[in-house]
Amino acid sequence: MELLFSKWISSFLLCCWLIFSVGHSVEGLHGNARVRAVNLGGWLVVEGWIKPSLFDDIPNGDMLDGTQVQLKSVTLQKYISAQNGGGMNVSVDRDNPLEWETFKLWRISESVFQFRTSEGQFLTCSGDGDSVTATAESPSDSETFYLERNFNNRVHIKLKSGTYIQASNENVLTADFPGTPGWDDNPATFEMTFVAKLQGDYQLANGYGHNKAKDVLKKHRSSFITVDDFDFLYRHGINTVRIPVGWWIASDSNPPAPFIGGSLEALDNAFSWAQAYNIKCIIDLHAAPGSQNGMEHSASRDGTVNWQTSPEYISQTLDAIEFLASRYAVHPALLGIELLNEPSAADVSLDILVPFYKQGYQIVQKYSSTAYVIFCQRIGNADPFELYHANIGSSNTVVDLHYYNLFDRYFDKLTSSENIQFLYKNRQSQIQALNSANGPLVFVGEWVNEWNVTNGSLADYQDFGRVQLDIYNAASFGWSYWTLKCEKKHWDFEWSIRNNYLQLQPGMYAGTSPRKMISRVVLLLGLACSWSFMY
Repeated sequence: MELLFSKWISSFLLCCWLIFSVGHSVEGLHGNARVRAVNLGGWLVVEGWIKPSLFDDIPNGDMLDGTQVQLKSVTLQKYISAQNGGGMNVSVDRDNPLEWETFKLWRISESVFQFRTSEGQFLTCSGDGDSVTATAESPSDSETFYLERNFNNRVHIKLKSGTYIQASNENVLTADFPGTPGWDDNPATFEMTFVAKLQGDYQLANGYGHNKAKDVLKKHRSSFITVDDFDFLYRHGINTVRIPVGWWIASDSNPPAPFIGGSLEALDNAFSWAQAYNIKCIIDLHAAPGSQNGMEHSASRDGTVNWQTSPEYISQTLDAIEFLASRYAVHPALLGIELLNEPSAADVSLDILVPFYKQGYQIVQKYSSTAYVIFCQRIGNADPFELYHANIGSSNTVVDLHYYNLFDRYFDKLTSSENIQFLYKNRQSQIQALNSANGPLVFVGEWVNEWNVTNGSLADYQDFGRVQLDIYNAASFGWSYWTLKCEKKHWDFEWSIRNNYLQLQPGMYAGTSPRKMISRVVLLLGLACSWSFMY
């Protein structure tokens, strides 16, 4: 009888395990769950491709900070070139524009600019009659030029004194054009070609100017994400939001120029809405001072990665983490803090990143022993196992991986079936290996149901989304879709759900009512009795 009872108890416990322990559950989430999240991208950190209309009313709006341009003399039919990429003379002698012939704009006003070379120096001219060189390490009056532009993207460049720059017959730039040039073919007229642009917080704020930018961002922050969005997420089984913020939020009442305050109030609102809908929040430090990856979402001025070069920048980043941890540590909606989004593997070494992550971990732990601390994998050529070997923290640690079948030429010509096979072969095996590692939990913090497949059908997208969900659901911490709202349809989570391109698969017992749960327990209890009497 004792043996029979023991078998009955064992069978009952097995049934309970089947009900309640479907893999690892994340502490702080309701029930037996992992993170099923959506990113609130483009809201408190601006990304122009998510909502391009934010930039529509900027005067000369295609010439913002970081815009890359090339300049060709209409008389010589040669491009202006910074020899050796900068630090030397400037010539007008190149037939084909490459890196040395490409300059990044620093915008002073809608018609006043500075030109930065690929090596980081600025074009400079001391005064009337002098040659233009690329030798200035930092910009001031001698590196500041006034641009006149016509509708054909022809430009004149002049000094503050009013003297125009011309391309001389000796293939150099000199500040000595006589008089005022017209728009015909003359040595002071250049054709301007746009190569690339950035549209982030820096470009928006510096493009509009403080007062106008403040109005634009206030309207955007109050309307782009609202309480209704949290209702939508709750109704579709989303239990967490990942919220990108910029480092300037720590000085929200008076942020450093050109950044605009007001994001802290919006973040407070998000926490309140999340609490009302039993949704958790991950605060993601998306933009760090100096830029950790050179992209517009890191609020870079011109695409240069400088975060790792300055102890002051790193200290400011840690200050921002401390501000966020101290403010939200006791808030019921806080699930975790991500210390830095997408540091560049090409620029940010582990020797710098790991000590920073360790300091950030200690800061969060000082304020909360329950909040998860999330470390983002470096983007580029980096192995996520490097963070497992770093021994950053002892508990509540998470490694964030970003999975896109995009941004690499490898994916350019893959078919829909080849994309799906890549997921099984590469993504699934990596998640399984990381889940098995003795270290942080695994978080697919960004992914999207988009690819480079042309003319993909509804069924193709449904299959691609289903396989991603199947694989990412196995990550021990969970996943987060990029992003809730976007003008590119398939990046837009809400559009994808409403139009049935992305079909969420609820967790095994997610959303199950107590009555149904009790019914299942009773059913399996009966099965347990049957199993016990079989032996």
